[in-house]
Amino acid sequence: MAGKSSVFDMIGPVMIGPSSSHTAGVVRIARAAIRVLGETPDHASIVFYNSFARTYEGHGSDRAIIGGLMDFKTDDERIREALDLAKSSGLTYQFKSIGNSSVHHPNTIKLNLKKGKKSVEVVGESLGGGLINIAEVDGFVANFSAQFHTLIIKAQDISGAIAFISSVIAQEKANIATMSVSRKGKNDLACHVIEMDSGIKALTIEYLKSLSWVKELIYIPDIDL
Repeated sequence: MAGKSSVFDMIGPVMIGPSSSHTAGVVRIARAAIRVLGETPDHASIVFYNSFARTYEGHGSDRAIIGGLMDFKTDDERIREALDLAKSSGLTYQFKSIGNSSVHHPNTIKLNLKKGKKSVEVVGESLGGGLINIAEVDGFVANFSAQFHTLIIKAQDISGAIAFISSVIAQEKANIATMSVSRKGKNDLACHVIEMDSGIKALTIEYLKSLSWVKELIYIPDIDL
C-alpha cells in the first residue's frame, strides 16, 4: 500500500512539464528505480502502458523518464534536453507502448534497467500530483511510495523471518509505516518491502545482509524524489 498523502502533495510538486502525472510522477518513478538498481543504468528498456502509451511523447513522459534515469529532479531544466543528454552520458534506451492493458493502472511504466551485469525490473504507477507507487520489483509485489526510508529484502521463505526482521528494525527505534511480503511459491524466495518513518544504521543493514537466509538487501533512504 502506498504511503499517505496530504492535500499539499496533490497540489503537485515544482516541475518541468505540463502534467504532474505524466512528467513529475514519471521522473520520480525513474529516480526510485535507479535506487533499486543501486546506480545509474547504461541501458533501459521502457514500456508505457494505457494512458502513458497514448500520450508519452506529447506530454514529455519520454524526456521525463530518461531525465529521471539520469537522476534529474522534477524541476531540473535539463529534462527538456534529456534525450540528447542521454547520448552524451552513455545511456542507451528503447521505448515500447501497450495501449490497452486491463491488468495495469492507467499510468504505468515498466523499466528494465541494466548496468554491466546487474539488472532490475521495476513497475511504477503515477498516481497524480507527482505521487507514485512502485508496484513491482523483479516480479514481486512491492507497493511502496518512495516517500519513506525503504528496505527491500529478498530472502528464503522461512518461518519467523517477518518477526525477526521487525525485531531488528525495532532495536533501531525505527517505526514501520508499511510492510508487505510476497513470494513466488511456498518455501520459495520471498520479498519483504518495509517502509519506515526514520532510517537505520549502516551496521544494521550489513548485519541483515550477513544473515545466511537473506539473498539480497536494498536500502533506499528517504530522499526528495
